[in-house]
Amino acid sequence: MSPFTRLAAFVAARIVPLTLAVPASQGADPCAKIAGKSFMPPLDALACMKSFPFNETLRQNVLTVVSRVFDFYTFEDYYLNSPAPFQDSTTDIRAELARINRTHYETDFDFHKDLYDFTNRLNDGHTRWFPDCHTQFQNILPAPIVTFSENDVQSVFVAPDAIEYISQLGAEYTSYFDSIHFDWRRLAGARVLAINGVAPFAYAEQIARTQSGNFIDLGVRVNSAFSTYRLLNQVYAQRIGDISGPQFPTQTSLTLTLVPVSSAEAETVDVPYLANYAGQPFTDAAHFWTINCAVKPDTNGVDFKNANARSKLSVKRPKKPARAVIVDIATKISIWLPSHFQPTLPLLNGSDDVMKSYMLPDRKTGVMFVGSFEPADFDQFQFDVQTTVASLKEAGATQLVVDVTNNGGGYICLGQLLHGYLAGTKSLGNFTNPGFESTARANPLARKIVAADVALGLTFGDGFYPPDNWAHVNNTELAVTDNYMLAATSRQINGQTYVESRRFQDLCPIHVDLPEDPPFDPSKIVIVGNGNCASTCAMFTTLMHERHNTTIAIFGGNPDLPMQFKGMAGNQVLEWADIDSEIKTANLKDDPLAPPDLLISGDFRHNWRTAYSFFDENTPIEYKSELPTYRFPYTADTYNNPQAIWAFA
Repeated sequence: MSPFTRLAAFVAARIVPLTLAVPASQGADPCAKIAGKSFMPPLDALACMKSFPFNETLRQNVLTVVSRVFDFYTFEDYYLNSPAPFQDSTTDIRAELARINRTHYETDFDFHKDLYDFTNRLNDGHTRWFPDCHTQFQNILPAPIVTFSENDVQSVFVAPDAIEYISQLGAEYTSYFDSIHFDWRRLAGARVLAINGVAPFAYAEQIARTQSGNFIDLGVRVNSAFSTYRLLNQVYAQRIGDISGPQFPTQTSLTLTLVPVSSAEAETVDVPYLANYAGQPFTDAAHFWTINCAVKPDTNGVDFKNANARSKLSVKRPKKPARAVIVDIATKISIWLPSHFQPTLPLLNGSDDVMKSYMLPDRKTGVMFVGSFEPADFDQFQFDVQTTVASLKEAGATQLVVDVTNNGGGYICLGQLLHGYLAGTKSLGNFTNPGFESTARANPLARKIVAADVALGLTFGDGFYPPDNWAHVNNTELAVTDNYMLAATSRQINGQTYVESRRFQDLCPIHVDLPEDPPFDPSKIVIVGNGNCASTCAMFTTLMHERHNTTIAIFGGNPDLPMQFKGMAGNQVLEWADIDSEIKTANLKDDPLAPPDLLISGDFRHNWRTAYSFFDENTPIEYKSELPTYRFPYTADTYNNPQAIWAFA
């Protein structure tokens, strides 16, 4: 019997009295103490979150949702013995859920952090639990940590640009350190010899194994520990890195043994963290719970056949395009790339959103910095690609650098569009679709959903399960009556029988004409990045690599660890509200296999589809080890300097 069946009687009510959630009055309110503040000592933020007592009803509700959503997860069986070189992600998912179900917790925070940590250590950015109540804070160290080579030795430093970078956080942040007489500014540029008593790269690996998450490859996660440049909200930013910007305010300081720029002597410094609150303003604990923790109108899914329910959602359909994107906690607070690192080249046409394009001074090399595949306007991205390529060709570009540093993914079809545009349709050969073959897990409830969608005559505007979302492997559209779960196949994975749908492809709304011939000689295209290329970005780079042998160069990381060119490549992700809507729209919410509505504000996302490698049609690209063509360290000239990276490439 499932350990979560004891919730069944309660689920029918689907309400949680506020008194079960908020702390009883026992002296000063720790949330009121930090109300109205953007920054506070970590222990003060933690005291607020830990003021909410553990509630068994909420545990059973959340674990029932998580357990039943895991039934749709495409990679569950792989985790029992993750294939090389990804063995460090090996986890018995069901055993971990059982452990969390029997563990004694004092506070609501303790429970949710344990569940968060477990899903985070799956190292799959598509499959994570995010409790909104406890993910509003982030620790920030006034010493961003970077790695670059000096005198041909790859070392770790406090970022030389730390003063300009950290000063952007404003007086509320910096004045705290002034008040405790801590001079963080003198640390800028210091060579780091040890972090918390261990070698810097060893500490980065500790963070990669326990906190970074998102990326299946350990080498990529280690690189994620360091601060690097990125595009965020159409602007150049500097990602703070997982060492200096961990999710939870559970750590008060970081001990650095370092040699300051102004000294030749090593010293040990205890550098304080300061917690940042990124949520909506609150006044006290009850108010904090209401705005951050209590269930919201958009928390759970809706029946998309109900036009009234659909109209109330903040994310509208039809049709929300299929997405493959990670959630990066480092974007909670925006810190822009210091001005002296910003590109000085003039922008080309088509650079108004998530893609910035330039012509290098050599007048033959064009650059496309694709910061994301999730633009504000799905259609405009396609026209921007077309405009950018035309502008580069007009300017005389004969070779192309595509920068995907810290690209967390986005709309799957836009990655396929960019692949098809750069490769040309002739190069696709007999496999004319510019994407991958994919499948969905054919668990019993998934089969019921597709059967119900077919019987109800549902179409792509009603969800992702209706057949006319997809194309056959010959690239022709599935009919609305074509139940692709009926031809499900099974195979053994780590001793478990895995059942999946028959294979299908994305059916993409492409509004520009793809060129027959590639606009650039494929041998003159190079993709550069830091390995933190996830989801749609990983699928784009894998398509370019597997189908066209495109040169890929990766920068940074631990030189003693191998590093893939892609972070994680699972294929489509569904948020909790997405899969709940699929179930409700198919009239299956009362099915005994269906998860209940969440009773708190949160999201359990999962990888819903598998993409298969062209090199091995039985291996998901997630588990296909693919190393870059070249690997380079950052230098003092190229770290956080995109224009210098492009010139080097």
